[in-house]
Amino acid sequence: MKKWIAIAIFLSLSGCAVSPEKEPEAQGAENKPEGLESRVNRNTVIDEEVLYLLMAAELAGQRNQYDLAMDAYLQAAKRVDDPRIAERAVKIGLFLKDEQRTREALTVWLAKDGKNLAARKFAVLLAIKNADRNAAVENINAMLADDPAGFEAGLLEMSKLLEKEGRTQFTYDVLEEVANEHPAQASVFFVQAVLASVLQNNELAQQKINQALLIAPDWNKAVIFQAQLAGRSGDLPKARELLEKAVKQAPEDAQLRKMLLEVLINSRDYDDAIKLCQSVLEDKPDDAETLFTLALIHMQQGQVDKAENVLEKLLSNPEWEGQASFYLGKIELDQQHPDKALTWFDRVGEGNYAFDADMAAVSLLMNQKRLDEVETRIKRMDSKYPEQHLRILMVKAELYNQLSKYQEAFDVLTQALKDVPDNREVLYARALVAERLDKLDVLEADLLKILDKKPDDVGALNALGYTLTDRTQRYDEAAKYLERAIALQPDEAVVIDSYGWLQFKLGKVERALEYLRKAYEKQPENEIAAHIAEVLWTTGEQKEAKALFDSVYKKSPDDEYLLEFKKRFLQNGQ
Repeated sequence: MKKWIAIAIFLSLSGCAVSPEKEPEAQGAENKPEGLESRVNRNTVIDEEVLYLLMAAELAGQRNQYDLAMDAYLQAAKRVDDPRIAERAVKIGLFLKDEQRTREALTVWLAKDGKNLAARKFAVLLAIKNADRNAAVENINAMLADDPAGFEAGLLEMSKLLEKEGRTQFTYDVLEEVANEHPAQASVFFVQAVLASVLQNNELAQQKINQALLIAPDWNKAVIFQAQLAGRSGDLPKARELLEKAVKQAPEDAQLRKMLLEVLINSRDYDDAIKLCQSVLEDKPDDAETLFTLALIHMQQGQVDKAENVLEKLLSNPEWEGQASFYLGKIELDQQHPDKALTWFDRVGEGNYAFDADMAAVSLLMNQKRLDEVETRIKRMDSKYPEQHLRILMVKAELYNQLSKYQEAFDVLTQALKDVPDNREVLYARALVAERLDKLDVLEADLLKILDKKPDDVGALNALGYTLTDRTQRYDEAAKYLERAIALQPDEAVVIDSYGWLQFKLGKVERALEYLRKAYEKQPENEIAAHIAEVLWTTGEQKEAKALFDSVYKKSPDDEYLLEFKKRFLQNGQ
């Protein structure tokens, strides 16, 4: 009678047991936690002492006393034939990171069920983690013998876990010994190739995948990986050759055709890429991904009408309508149709392209000086995209900059730097605004902070060098920055202009004009024209200076640099 009562109590407790880890097999349709009544073979004879051990384990588990639960399960596992008690002990041991007792429980589990693949995987993981080479080889060999079909997938799954432990090299070395024992097992070499790739040893990875393909030349998975390695090393012709071979062997494999398409695009073999897209679409006319890729290829080739036709086919697909609308907007923008472009950008609405579309719309409106609309849209984006807060702040700062609200722009950027104090783009933007506010100390500090992290940042070198030239007399320091900038980018127009302006400040007029004219040839901007005109004017060449000024002023009568030149040198509106 007492024993019957004890069993009844045990079964009721086990039904509500709490486990430290949720096991995959416990996730049934009703998501019911697995009780011990399902872990113990109902035909197993359980003596009273073992029964109380299991009850103690369950109670300890409910109270989160997993150390006590581990002891009780381990003792019970040694006395019960059912291997699932040992399995439970192993999982709790792993949860507790108690390697000694986990090994002990694992030994019991394998002794009771030597062909259990889950037990073997745990044994491999534990052996490699503890750098026990012999145990690792022994258990991997057992896995290979008991489950050759699932060996590769199982080992790759474990390799991902071992990578987090920093054991990839050791795993590779263990497999080298396994490969020597099983020279005809292509799957061993395949896994070694993957591990070598993780170790960033591309040459070794290629060697191992070649060995796998010598054994199994028609193994498409290995061919695909070989192609990926070729692509990664920059050998796109080889990658193409391998993938074309794989596609011939498996013409219905959509993944293979998409990989080949990617290689063709990266190789700029656009005509062949179009043919491949068309072959896919012959089999599956509504394949949205292929249609979208085809549209992008047409855009790359400047075949705008064809791109538009393909993108319009995607508008009826809810999952692709957003990105199709976005790219139709880009096409209209490139064709100088801003109103049509804006309509397409606004159609994007939600989805992955929504933020990019809103940003494109804001940029378009900003270029058109429709700044009131920009301000309204930025406010809406602020609440719509909280995760894009920094980028929106940058746009807001640019809006204030265009409105000549330099202090507001400065404040916005200063606010942004509280969150990202070392962000290069924010520091650079604030430096430029600081110059407008005569905060040259802030400008210098921000640009030096950029240069401290990246001494060869040409933008920062040029901005600092030019400001010291234009706003101070610290010409020696300016020369240090500008000489480094021009050495790094000798053909960059803005750098050449800055260097020419420095020569003018140093009194080297002919050298100044040489550099400034070179800059203007490369990039005929108004600021550079104003510099040339000033040098000419101050050296007595007023007629030539005015002719240059008049030619650019007609095109840009509101340009700040030209207006400044006019104010300083052309009196009475001449």
